[in-house]
Amino acid sequence: MSRFPRTAVVALLLTGSSVLAHAQAQGTPDASARQQLSATEMESLTDARIAIVKFALQMTPEQEKLWPAVEEAIRSRAAGRQARLAAHKARIDELRDRNAIENWQNRDPVDFLRRRADALAQRAAEVKRLADAWQPLFETLSPDQRRRLAVVAVFVFRDMRDQFEDQLLENFDTED
Repeated sequence: MSRFPRTAVVALLLTGSSVLAHAQAQGTPDASARQQLSATEMESLTDARIAIVKFALQMTPEQEKLWPAVEEAIRSRAAGRQARLAAHKARIDELRDRNAIENWQNRDPVDFLRRRADALAQRAAEVKRLADAWQPLFETLSPDQRRRLAVVAVFVFRDMRDQFEDQLLENFDTED
């Protein structure tokens, strides 16, 4: 492995370790003990991800011109994620205000499926916008840049994102 991907991985691990620890702490059975990431923490995580990708790519001046659309799509996706998390938290708070029997008697599986479908559709649209933004830049990347991007995207971000989202989905599914 060359020096740059290794450095990017180390940088991500240093900046993301507190976020991962926080996300793993959310796996505790006591829902009241869990804390959500603040908007500032989420923005810091997004900033760190963007910085790591830019560092790993080491773009040429021509490639830098294509970067703003990618960064905007990344930030838009992060904002959508924050909005979904806020809606999820509001739903959990609403359910928490009622007792378990009331939640059981008033459950609506069709409403649950619709909310879930809406969230998935929103995520799909965000990912499509991200792919559309990446395409022009990706086409200009050298094979070495593509390998560095793969290391960052596949091996690091995926694991970090999956751990965090699995916790949220597990909590979401158990609340309904």
